Amino acid sequence: MKFYCVADEDTVRGLRLAGVAGRAAATAGEAAAALSEAAARPDCGVLIISERLAGLIRARLEELRAGADRPLIVEIPGPEGPMPGRRSLREFVAEAVGVSLNQKNS
Repeated sequence: MKFYCVADEDTVRGLRLAGVAGRAAATAGEAAAALSEAAARPDCGVLIISERLAGLIRARLEELRAGADRPLIVEIPGPEGPMPGRRSLREFVAEAVGVSLNQKNS
């Protein structure tokens, strides 16, 4: 199973450097089309989508989550940072790894 990314151009470009295929989107229509493309790929096991785009197509994401075994959908903060009320990447890493990444002030 492979990863697929739907996000802004910079995020998609960065993940491509790590070997993750993806499609840039800026509007709800582009995000919905990219989601359909990813869901149709038989090798897509994990879909990485930015929080902003996920918010634009929330109903479609929930339909996919409820009605399909795959892909696993993971929402990540975009370049603008986490949306209000959402955890930051630092908090996700601390929870997953069990190590705090807080910087010390010197």
